[in-house]
Amino acid sequence: MPPTPPDLGCARPAVRASAVVNEEIRALVARAGGWLYGDTRARYEVLRDEWTVAVAAERGRAIEVDVAA
Repeated sequence: MPPTPPDLGCARPAVRASAVVNEEIRALVARAGGWLYGDTRARYEVLRDEWTVAVAAERGRAIEVDVAA
């Protein structure tokens, strides 16, 4: 039997509700007038990824997130 890996003290971050993240996305797009460039686009992409994780969590599914990107 393989040994149990050590607990490295890494806790999973709390996942916000998808509806909350969705509202933040809608507000961001509205403030930008529907056009996403530069920092606004980067923020949208972070929120989009967070929303994807939130939806998966709400459906009881785990997904892998590439945090290096």
